[in-house]
Amino acid sequence: MHFDPYNLWLGFVFGLVGFVAWRHGRNTQSGRHMLLAVVLMVFSYFTPNVWSTLVVGGILTFFLFWP
Repeated sequence: MHFDPYNLWLGFVFGLVGFVAWRHGRNTQSGRHMLLAVVLMVFSYFTPNVWSTLVVGGILTFFLFWP
């Protein structure tokens, strides 16, 4: 298994965004935010390269702010 440092860094950043979204979703009782937060914290383990991590993380973060 090959660990790219940029992929690890992006996984950390999106995991941090997911943690903040989890806290916000828990405080506001928003199931959508809590579900997206869990996916943000876990998805980077399953993406094979930096570009897919960036695209999937960007899309999930966009849906956090979508009304």
